[in-house]
Amino acid sequence: MAEIKWFGHSCFRVRGREATIVMDPVGRATGYALPRQKADIVTVSHPHPGHNALGQIQDGYFLIDGPGEYEVSDVFITGIRTFHDRAKGQERGFNTAYLLELEELRICHLGDLAHPLTEEQIEALNDIDVLLVPVGGGNALDTPGANEVIGQIEPKMVVPMHYRTDGGDRGLEDLTHFCKELGIENPAPREKLTVRKSDLSETVQIVILEP
Repeated sequence: MAEIKWFGHSCFRVRGREATIVMDPVGRATGYALPRQKADIVTVSHPHPGHNALGQIQDGYFLIDGPGEYEVSDVFITGIRTFHDRAKGQERGFNTAYLLELEELRICHLGDLAHPLTEEQIEALNDIDVLLVPVGGGNALDTPGANEVIGQIEPKMVVPMHYRTDGGDRGLEDLTHFCKELGIENPAPREKLTVRKSDLSETVQIVILEP
């Protein structure tokens, strides 16, 4: 069983039995205030103040900030090189998407991905259980882009991130367009997501979290 909590923007805390992972610790410029966190592992998708507020993490963590394969505290993590724009990084540089393997789950955090995936990237991100995907535009995927990438990956569960809420990211789109494109009502947000492999089904589930 894994517990996933969203702190706004692209910041998540993933807890398993063996380790706690904080992904893209969020900076105050986004409008969100990340409470100080204790983590075994921290991942950073790209070096932007909204994604690498490492000062909010207590000392003693293992930092992963780029592509590669890692094993830390019995958690397997793969970083996949992607881009922060649609021009192969010529405008805003690189982005790293991360695949976590823990508690028999495969959880993918796309960071500030801003383009459709290549065949090689899709192959690296196969059989995803939970997909954390930007949907609000700005410097990352907007709703049409997010839906395209969701179709490429075909995850079992989708958790949107990087969109406007009452708490922050005022310059981004809110969830209305994303839900409308999927033909669903805005689901009631949850405080956190607790997920087991047995909870997943063949039908894609959309889960909205409170920041």
